[in-house]
Amino acid sequence: MADELIGGREFTKFPGGDIEFSEGSADAAWREAMEEFGQEIELTGHFYTTDFFILSAFRDTDQIISIYYTAILKAKQVFLTTERPFDFKQKEKNKESFRGMCLAELSADIFQFPDDKEVVMLLKKLPQV
Repeated sequence: MADELIGGREFTKFPGGDIEFSEGSADAAWREAMEEFGQEIELTGHFYTTDFFILSAFRDTDQIISIYYTAILKAKQVFLTTERPFDFKQKEKNKESFRGMCLAELSADIFQFPDDKEVVMLLKKLPQV
Protein backbone atom coordinates (compact mmCIF):
# COMPACT_ATOMS: atom_id res chain seq x y z
CA MET A 1 0.00 0.00 0.00
CA ALA A 2 1.07 3.62 -0.37
CA ASP A 3 0.92 6.39 2.20
CA GLU A 4 0.75 9.71 0.41
CA LEU A 5 0.42 13.40 1.18
CA ILE A 6 -1.94 14.96 -1.35
CA GLY A 7 -2.92 18.59 -0.97
CA GLY A 8 -1.77 18.60 2.64
CA ARG A 9 -3.96 15.58 3.50
CA GLU A 10 -2.75 12.08 4.39
CA PHE A 11 -4.13 9.11 2.44
CA THR A 12 -3.41 5.41 2.60
CA LYS A 13 -4.22 3.87 -0.76
CA PHE A 14 -3.17 1.30 -3.30
CA PRO A 15 -0.47 2.63 -5.64
CA GLY A 16 -1.71 4.10 -8.89
CA GLY A 17 -2.94 7.27 -10.50
CA ASP A 18 -4.75 8.85 -13.40
CA ILE A 19 -4.93 7.59 -16.96
CA GLU A 20 -3.35 10.16 -19.25
CA PHE A 21 -4.88 11.25 -22.56
CA SER A 22 -4.41 8.62 -25.32
CA GLU A 23 -3.33 5.97 -22.77
CA GLY A 24 -5.04 2.66 -22.02
CA SER A 25 -5.58 1.43 -18.47
CA ALA A 26 -2.87 -1.27 -18.68
CA ASP A 27 -0.38 1.27 -20.06
CA ALA A 28 -1.29 3.64 -17.22
CA ALA A 29 -0.69 0.91 -14.62
CA TRP A 30 2.75 0.22 -16.08
CA ARG A 31 3.63 3.94 -16.26
CA GLU A 32 2.45 4.56 -12.70
CA ALA A 33 4.61 1.68 -11.44
CA MET A 34 7.62 3.22 -13.16
CA GLU A 35 6.83 6.65 -11.68
CA GLU A 36 6.10 5.45 -8.16
CA PHE A 37 8.42 2.44 -7.75
CA GLY A 38 11.03 3.17 -10.39
CA GLN A 39 10.60 -0.42 -11.56
CA GLU A 40 8.87 -2.29 -14.34
CA ILE A 41 5.93 -4.53 -13.58
CA GLU A 42 4.28 -7.35 -15.46
CA LEU A 43 0.50 -7.26 -15.29
CA THR A 44 -0.82 -10.71 -14.46
CA GLY A 45 -4.53 -9.98 -14.74
CA HIS A 46 -7.48 -7.68 -14.24
CA PHE A 47 -8.73 -7.80 -10.64
CA TYR A 48 -11.59 -5.31 -10.31
CA THR A 49 -13.25 -2.26 -11.87
CA THR A 50 -15.48 -0.09 -9.69
CA ASP A 51 -19.16 -0.65 -10.28
CA PHE A 52 -20.60 2.02 -8.00
CA PHE A 53 -20.58 5.83 -7.95
CA ILE A 54 -17.54 7.51 -6.39
CA LEU A 55 -17.24 11.28 -6.16
CA SER A 56 -13.67 12.51 -6.52
CA ALA A 57 -12.03 13.44 -3.21
CA PHE A 58 -10.31 16.34 -4.97
CA ARG A 59 -12.84 17.77 -7.48
CA ASP A 60 -16.55 17.71 -6.65
CA THR A 61 -17.42 17.80 -10.37
CA ASP A 62 -15.57 14.55 -11.17
CA GLN A 63 -16.61 10.92 -10.85
CA ILE A 64 -13.97 8.22 -10.28
CA ILE A 65 -13.77 4.88 -12.03
CA SER A 66 -10.90 2.72 -10.77
CA ILE A 67 -9.36 -0.28 -12.49
CA TYR A 68 -7.26 -2.67 -10.41
CA TYR A 69 -4.75 -5.11 -11.85
CA THR A 70 -2.65 -7.85 -10.31
CA ALA A 71 1.03 -7.53 -11.13
CA ILE A 72 4.50 -8.71 -10.26
CA LEU A 73 7.79 -6.86 -10.31
CA LYS A 74 9.94 -7.85 -13.30
CA ALA A 75 13.11 -7.69 -11.20
CA LYS A 76 14.11 -7.81 -7.54
CA GLN A 77 12.48 -5.02 -5.52
CA VAL A 78 14.71 -1.95 -5.26
CA PHE A 79 12.28 0.61 -3.79
CA LEU A 80 12.13 1.03 -0.03
CA THR A 81 9.24 -0.11 2.14
CA THR A 82 8.52 0.59 5.78
CA GLU A 83 6.32 -0.79 8.53
CA ARG A 84 5.38 2.68 9.85
CA PRO A 85 2.53 4.66 8.29
CA PHE A 86 3.55 7.93 6.61
CA ASP A 87 7.23 7.25 7.16
CA PHE A 88 8.60 10.38 5.49
CA LYS A 89 11.83 12.12 6.41
CA GLN A 90 9.90 15.36 6.08
CA LYS A 91 6.28 16.05 5.26
CA GLU A 92 6.12 17.71 1.87
CA LYS A 93 3.44 17.91 -0.80
CA ASN A 94 3.01 14.68 -2.79
CA LYS A 95 5.46 12.63 -0.71
CA GLU A 96 4.84 8.90 -0.81
CA SER A 97 6.04 5.90 1.18
CA PHE A 98 5.21 2.23 0.68
CA ARG A 99 4.18 -0.42 3.19
CA GLY A 100 3.68 -4.11 2.84
CA MET A 101 1.19 -6.01 4.96
CA CYS A 102 0.11 -9.62 4.92
CA LEU A 103 -3.46 -10.18 3.77
CA ALA A 104 -4.55 -11.52 7.17
CA GLU A 105 -3.65 -8.17 8.79
CA LEU A 106 -5.07 -5.98 6.02
CA SER A 107 -8.19 -4.00 6.95
CA ALA A 108 -10.46 -1.79 4.87
CA ASP A 109 -10.38 0.73 7.74
CA ILE A 110 -6.75 1.56 6.92
CA PHE A 111 -7.77 3.03 3.54
CA GLN A 112 -9.54 6.33 2.90
CA PHE A 113 -10.94 5.78 -0.60
CA PRO A 114 -14.13 3.70 -1.02
CA ASP A 115 -12.80 1.81 -4.05
CA ASP A 116 -9.68 0.71 -2.14
CA LYS A 117 -11.89 -0.42 0.75
CA GLU A 118 -13.93 -2.53 -1.67
CA VAL A 119 -10.78 -4.11 -3.09
CA VAL A 120 -9.60 -5.05 0.41
CA MET A 121 -12.91 -6.80 1.02
CA LEU A 122 -12.55 -8.70 -2.29
CA LEU A 123 -8.95 -9.65 -1.47
CA LYS A 124 -10.06 -11.00 1.92
CA LYS A 125 -12.51 -13.32 0.12
CA LEU A 126 -9.76 -14.97 -1.94
CA PRO A 127 -8.73 -18.47 -0.92
CA GLN A 128 -5.68 -18.35 1.36
CA VAL A 129 -2.65 -20.13 -0.06
